[in-house]
Amino acid sequence: MTNSTSNNTASQLWFTAPFQVEVRNVPLALPAADEVQVRSLYSAVSPGSELLLYRGQLPDSMALDSSLESLQGASQYPVQYGYACAGEVVQTGAEVDPTWLGKRVFSFQPHASHFNARPDQLMPVPDDISAEAAVFLPNMETAVNLVQDGQPMLGERVVVLGQGVVGLLLSGVLSQYPLATLKAVEGQPNRQALARQLGVQAVFNPEDATPNQQPDLADADLIYEISGHPDALNLAIGLSGYASRIVIGSWYGNKPVSVDLGGEAHRNRLQLITSQVSTLAPALGGRWSKQRRFDVAWEMIRRIDPTQLITHRLPLREAGTLYQQLHDAQAGMVQPLFDYSAH
Repeated sequence: MTNSTSNNTASQLWFTAPFQVEVRNVPLALPAADEVQVRSLYSAVSPGSELLLYRGQLPDSMALDSSLESLQGASQYPVQYGYACAGEVVQTGAEVDPTWLGKRVFSFQPHASHFNARPDQLMPVPDDISAEAAVFLPNMETAVNLVQDGQPMLGERVVVLGQGVVGLLLSGVLSQYPLATLKAVEGQPNRQALARQLGVQAVFNPEDATPNQQPDLADADLIYEISGHPDALNLAIGLSGYASRIVIGSWYGNKPVSVDLGGEAHRNRLQLITSQVSTLAPALGGRWSKQRRFDVAWEMIRRIDPTQLITHRLPLREAGTLYQQLHDAQAGMVQPLFDYSAH
């Protein structure tokens, strides 16, 4: 075994009940022969899916993620969660190529200060990308997937509902297209400012974003619903034109969704497209792979610099306070990171 620094315990975040989290210090085993040990540098909190888990709004019978080995278990308490960790390999098992030692890596790993994993569960972070930027890889891949599912065309009118982290990254990618217009709906002032910074031409408050109040929003060709609010689907329908496409990127968990499909929605031949990053769209399967999409996501990270979205850096021990702030919709919060340097 190749050994760098050693550590006897790992700090892990556990969701133990609705509105309850705890940080557990557990013994840290040496990596198996085919594993490495990673010391986490940063992990990104997903305000959307993690808040659903914190509130107890995930379906009990559903795996936390169908495609990630670390999240195959059902969403029943107590449970670990998180999927955006950047760290450094500090130990290697006897059967692992020793060149892994010292590498900066990304992992779809629940929030923890240290963890063991096989090399095939890790992705080396490109040399020109910081660890703070690397934790945006899952959300940037989601943004790329949303673009691929929506297929924006030259000269189209596009509206993005919601400017959370995924919505902002999506807007940043869409701003590189030769669209006629790119507009967004978002209520928080700091997110409105970030949207404009990323290339959105106009941002509207949700209460003002009706076709009657904002005719320029009406008859959109392509609408993305990324707000996490089920009632935003009816706003998307109201902003649609004939044969418009509505891409649903939000995950509502077990929150009920009431959609008005009568009237113009029925006559307008709308396309409602559910989008989820765990798989590739069937139409792309012949030429695309997950690795190809990751390569694009890394390139978008280089172009957009998502670190401008980081608003909070805090140690893991303050997780309970953070999730309560997210639940309370504290103003000014966009992307929080857990910083493990204080461990």
